Amino acid sequence: MDRACSLWNALTITLTALILSGCVSVAERNPLPAELVDAVSVPGGEYARFWGDISPHYIDDWFALSDEALRARHPAIIGRDHHYLAISGGGQEGAFGAGLLCGWTQSGTRPEFTFVTGISTGALMAPFAFLGPEYDELIEQIYTTTSTRDILDPRSLIGTLTSNAMASSEPLKTTLERVITADIVEAIALEHRKGRSLFIGTTNLDAGRPVHWDIGEIANSGDPGSLDLIRQILLASASIPGIFPPVLIEVEADGKIFDEMHVDGGTSEQLFFFPAGIDWNRVLDKLDVTNTPNLYLIRNSRIDPVYTPVDNELFAISDRSVSSMIRSQGIGNLYEIYMMAARDKLEYHLAYIPNDFDAPQEERFDPGYMKTLFDLGFELAKEGYEWKRRPPRFE
Repeated sequence: MDRACSLWNALTITLTALILSGCVSVAERNPLPAELVDAVSVPGGEYARFWGDISPHYIDDWFALSDEALRARHPAIIGRDHHYLAISGGGQEGAFGAGLLCGWTQSGTRPEFTFVTGISTGALMAPFAFLGPEYDELIEQIYTTTSTRDILDPRSLIGTLTSNAMASSEPLKTTLERVITADIVEAIALEHRKGRSLFIGTTNLDAGRPVHWDIGEIANSGDPGSLDLIRQILLASASIPGIFPPVLIEVEADGKIFDEMHVDGGTSEQLFFFPAGIDWNRVLDKLDVTNTPNLYLIRNSRIDPVYTPVDNELFAISDRSVSSMIRSQGIGNLYEIYMMAARDKLEYHLAYIPNDFDAPQEERFDPGYMKTLFDLGFELAKEGYEWKRRPPRFE
C-alpha cells in the first residue's frame, strides 16, 4: 500500500510539473547561426578567444611579428625564464589547489607565472594565482569560508523539472561580483601589458567545443562591457550542466546581436595548457627563452578511484557515473599534456590530492571539509611539495 501511495505521489508531482511547465520560463534565446560562428565580435577583439581544440586563428600573424613589435607586446617575458600553471576543475576539491598555492608562497619558491590557465573551480582561482601572492589571503578566504548557500540556490523538484538546471547560480554570480572588481580587472590588464597571459576555459555547448578566453586581452580592451564579460566567463566555466544554468553570452555578428550557450569548461577538458597544434619550441625561440620552462599542473582531485557503494536510485547512479567519467577524462588530460611537454622539452610537474585523504563532508560545499583540504595542500607545499614528474602509472 505504501509503495502504491509513493508511486501515486511521484506521478502526481510529475504531472503537476508538466502542467505548470507552461507557466515557468527560462531565458529565451537568439542563438548564433552556424554560418556566423567564425564571424563573431566580443570585447577584446579578434585575440580575445579561440577554439581550444585547434591552434589560435591568429597564430601565424603572431609568429610574423617583428622583434620590435614582439618586445612591445611581451616586454617582461622575452629572454626570461618561463613558468606555466594550469589549474583543473574539481568543485570543493579546489581547496587543495588553493592551499597548495598559499603554502608554495610560504616556502619561498613560488615563481611568477608567465602563463596561467583555469577550468571550473580552477577558473575561479586562476585570476588570483596569476596576480600573485598578495592575493593569497583572498584565495584562502574563498576556499575556507564558502558554503553551499554561497554557490547555489537549490530548486524544488517542480522547479527542476520545468527549468534548465537543478539550482540557481545567483549566489555564485553575487560572489563573483564581490571578488572580481574593476580594480582586479585593471590589475590583470597591467600584467597583460607586460606580456603575461591568463586564459580561462569554457565549453560552447552550441558548438560542442572548448573555448579558451584571453582574460588579459579582454581586460586590456577598454571596452565598457569587459568587466561583465569576464564575470560571465568565470561563471560559465564553473557552471556544471544540469546543476547550474548555462550562461548565455551575447556576441555580435553581421551587425546583429546573438547569444552563445556556455557551460563548465570541464565538460570538454579538465585542464589545459596550449593546443597540441602549436609548436611550443618555435614560441620559445621567438621569445628568446633559453632555459627549460617549468609546467605546473594542479589536479584538484584524487587520482585513484574511491570505492563507495552507490544507492540504487537515479540521482545517485547519475552522480557517480558523471564523477567517474570526469576522473577518467582528467587522467587522460594529464597524459595528453605530458606528451606535449615531452615533445617540446618542458619540465612537467604534477600535484594532486593524496589518495589517502579522508575527511567528513556535511554538504556539497562544506567549509569544514574545504578548510581541512586547504590545510593539507598548504602544509605539503610549505614543506616543499614533491611534484610528480610523470602522470600516474606512467612507466
